[in-house]
Amino acid sequence: MYGPPIDLSFKDLSHVADALEEIPRLPLRPLRINSDNKYLSQSMRLNNNNLTNLVGLEFILSHFLAQPSLVGWLDLSCNKITSIECVLCELKELRVLYLHGNDIWSLSEVNKLKELNYLHTITLHGNLIENIKGYRNYVISILPHLKRMDFSAVTREEKVLANIWSTNIKPPRTRPKDASEDD
Repeated sequence: MYGPPIDLSFKDLSHVADALEEIPRLPLRPLRINSDNKYLSQSMRLNNNNLTNLVGLEFILSHFLAQPSLVGWLDLSCNKITSIECVLCELKELRVLYLHGNDIWSLSEVNKLKELNYLHTITLHGNLIENIKGYRNYVISILPHLKRMDFSAVTREEKVLANIWSTNIKPPRTRPKDASEDD
């Protein structure tokens, strides 16, 4: 049995490695640890900090978690992350990924998550990519296992339309259009 998320949110972290100096918040349910003083959890909250990248994430997960390879839920929302880094693709058991409220500006960043076969829930709203025409169809077509996106269900009809859309329509712009660009 695994416990509640390791909560390192609202710690004003600028770099992931800064988490080493922090003590996780105490949740309502007690955190359990193993004989190596590592937490028995499969989830971590790093939301509402000032992170711009994920350098050192794998080290932080190993530092805090008894089984970092089993991370299934990761909250990186409300930071200043500009790209989806490959370290996320190494989390093969990841099922839920919150990236909303960041600074991701290129839709092609989502392509990096294709390898995550268990990923069924993702949030990306509040990023610049949300303003790109075809955003939802594109994400659903790239991540066909999704059940929820941006806190709403992905319907069977959306999956069918995204599949048709991806095979018949040119890919959307990968970044939002500047006001100075022509249509």
